[in-house]
Amino acid sequence: MPVSLCLLGDSVFKGVVFDSVKNKYTYLKDSFVNAFAAATGIAVDNFAKFGCTIVKGLEIASKRAHMFPEYDFVVLEFGGNDCNFNWEEISNAPEAEHKPATPLDEFKKSYLSLIEQVRSTGAKPLMFNLPPIDASRYFAWLSKGLNAENILKWLGDVDHIFRWHKSYNDAICLIAEETGTPLVDVRSDFFKTPDFREYLCDDGIHPNSKGHRLIFETVSRFASSIAPTILA
Repeated sequence: MPVSLCLLGDSVFKGVVFDSVKNKYTYLKDSFVNAFAAATGIAVDNFAKFGCTIVKGLEIASKRAHMFPEYDFVVLEFGGNDCNFNWEEISNAPEAEHKPATPLDEFKKSYLSLIEQVRSTGAKPLMFNLPPIDASRYFAWLSKGLNAENILKWLGDVDHIFRWHKSYNDAICLIAEETGTPLVDVRSDFFKTPDFREYLCDDGIHPNSKGHRLIFETVSRFASSIAPTILA
């Protein structure tokens, strides 16, 4: 019986990259999802959305839940947008309290709910963790047209962006372990390269074409070594 996958996630799954020549975001034709589907013949229904958070993911899952039993795996990838802030508000009021798109505790609870929802349909969830970000490049990106000094005042230091993003990745890994959900560890393979920043777009957060190739290789290894065992 042919293997089929359903994808729920954000721009990483959607294959969004920043085109420096055209100076805009675009979709990578040879994204890791498209490349994997083409190489394996596995049927993939990609319901990922640019900017998607775990809260939005729960909404999409509720609408698609009736379809989940048709797939071998419902693949989940969230966190990159959940940990983000409204940088314009921070720029305008660095002394005020600012919360991320999805506070960490809410993120954990929502992710657990999503996994439970998938399993309640009889489907098998599969999780991805987060590619790392280049804090310096992302800071330069997010502060364009804003008061960078105020944003830095609120952050404390630029590397706080990396540490904050990592806290969501740590939560993802812990959730996978606690729920016994298979995890595709793309993050570790980025760090195994001489310089993971070479695999990211100019915005410092989206994997570029080289990054998608790296993720494709990670996913291919996972599929050949772990997925057959799970499907057996």
